[in-house]
Amino acid sequence: MDKKKLREFRMNRTVKVARNYQEAEEWDILQQIKMTPAERQQAARELKWRVYGRRCPDIRKVYSD
Repeated sequence: MDKKKLREFRMNRTVKVARNYQEAEEWDILQQIKMTPAERQQAARELKWRVYGRRCPDIRKVYSD
């Protein structure tokens, strides 16, 4: 994927200050429900890249022998 397309997929940060744990949990669940499957996959991909980097080996290949 080129850099221009990566910029299009950047996640927008949203902050919500909750009064208690239950309110925070409900808001989190609602945010996840509102996302399309494509948005959830892109968010997971972005988080994976942030944690493991973009050149991470495919673990399935490592253990397939």
